[in-house]
Amino acid sequence: MKRIAFLPLAAFLLSAGHGARPDRLTSEQSRTDLGTLGGTYSEAFAVNDEGQVVGASRTASGQHHAFLWANGAMQDLGTLGGQSSAAFDLNAVGHVVGWSAAASGEDHAFLWANGAMRDLAPGRGMSHAVAVSNRGHVAGWVNPPGARHAFLWADGVMRDLGTLAGTFSEASAVNDAGQVVGRSSSTAGPNHAFLWTNGAMLDLGTLGGTTSEALAINAHGQVAGKSRITSGEIHAFLWTDGVMRDLGTLGGAFSTAVALDDHGRVVGSSHTATGAEHAFLWTNGAMHDLGTLGGSLSSAAAVNRLGHVAGSSTTASGESHAFFWANGVMQDLGTLGGGFGTAVALNERRQVVGASKTSTNHVHAALWTAAPDP
Repeated sequence: MKRIAFLPLAAFLLSAGHGARPDRLTSEQSRTDLGTLGGTYSEAFAVNDEGQVVGASRTASGQHHAFLWANGAMQDLGTLGGQSSAAFDLNAVGHVVGWSAAASGEDHAFLWANGAMRDLAPGRGMSHAVAVSNRGHVAGWVNPPGARHAFLWADGVMRDLGTLAGTFSEASAVNDAGQVVGRSSSTAGPNHAFLWTNGAMLDLGTLGGTTSEALAINAHGQVAGKSRITSGEIHAFLWTDGVMRDLGTLGGAFSTAVALDDHGRVVGSSHTATGAEHAFLWTNGAMHDLGTLGGSLSSAAAVNRLGHVAGSSTTASGESHAFFWANGVMQDLGTLGGGFGTAVALNERRQVVGASKTSTNHVHAALWTAAPDP
């Protein structure tokens, strides 16, 4: 789980396209165009193990609306009375969270369940929900007067998590125990990674530098993210039982961790000794370069409990393609027919979601199913 914003797709927003069309790549690999809600683009942000997908799409009238895609159909989740919405995460039972404009035009966090969209923060100012656990915990942020605070919503009650110091905190992820991670203004001034657990917000510190940010948490309370080191460079970290561990780099000056699984395997991207940025998998105390699809750049976005990794990479021709990595092999998932594809999430069924250009130069939400290992 991670904080999500719309991908930089504005240059690709052209004309409308519809329908969910699976294209067979091999007898065991496929890609599916999830279509749109009638407008010019769509993009997916999360997928669960049932193959349900959430994201945002333009409608025929040009508005952004949250969607839930399941069983071959894209459902418009509507809004809280305003004109726009977006869905960022869903859990195992299909509960969806995100933000929606209210009738006032202000963005509010929502939970969509059983066919209805619920406002999680009425009268509290602007808010966004970014993550939901399988037990129904929702994490996000809300803007009380003059501030921004992380929140945890559960059983109909929104809890303001406060800050480490100052007026700012923002949640990134939540696990089934209701533990929340993110970043907050600290007693030192700059933002520090935090873990909210047992009713208190814990400052996770830094790797010696001034700032840090937590981006993911697993079922055991391990936390991954990024921090400045003493020299000012940014490195990926894994925090376990009170200790923040520097995961190093692939030989360059930079790395960042964006996801981890319940076995403590961490993925992200790092500069190599040549300055190129490559996807990495950190496991058993070592950072492994996952390589590329023939180009110079790659980045990992997600890892599942089987150690499979999804992300995006440039090809030898310079295109960006989604990839699925398993057991030392990076599988090119291709695109929906155009020269661009990017992956943001995956499930245990080797299904990967993101966005891709189509053969007619539209950008649509995409669902790829990777082939089994040879």
